[in-house]
Amino acid sequence: MCTYRYPFRFRRAHEGGWIISCRDLPEAISQAEERAQAFEHASGCLQAALEGRIRHGLPVPTPSAARAGEQLVDVPLETAAKAALHEAMRACGMGRSELARKLGLHEKEVRRMLDPGCASKLPRLALAIQALGGRVALTIDPAR
Repeated sequence: MCTYRYPFRFRRAHEGGWIISCRDLPEAISQAEERAQAFEHASGCLQAALEGRIRHGLPVPTPSAARAGEQLVDVPLETAAKAALHEAMRACGMGRSELARKLGLHEKEVRRMLDPGCASKLPRLALAIQALGGRVALTIDPAR
């Protein structure tokens, strides 16, 4: 089970502002002037890092547990579903054409499902993940 919540560290920069980094995704590094902006920057940086990995066919690492001084940052739902589909396909060794045949779709539809730049409907992504033996479940944490 993967929750797609990644631990980020927010450190004060010597020159002012904040440095934002994620040890699970070394390419996910950013900065913010104000602490209030830092979490928003972390979210955008996380999304960009995962989208880059999907585009380039690279593995999406399972998030590690947060350590002292780190905060968990969630991936947007659509990006998390695309990452899960990408990883399920990698784990099965299945290509887009084979998945398309399995789902009764054109290959370009599967390509769009995996393209971070194309909007995809969550139910369709969930069906593709189910076809690969996975299951998508939504968890909602109570408001604090």
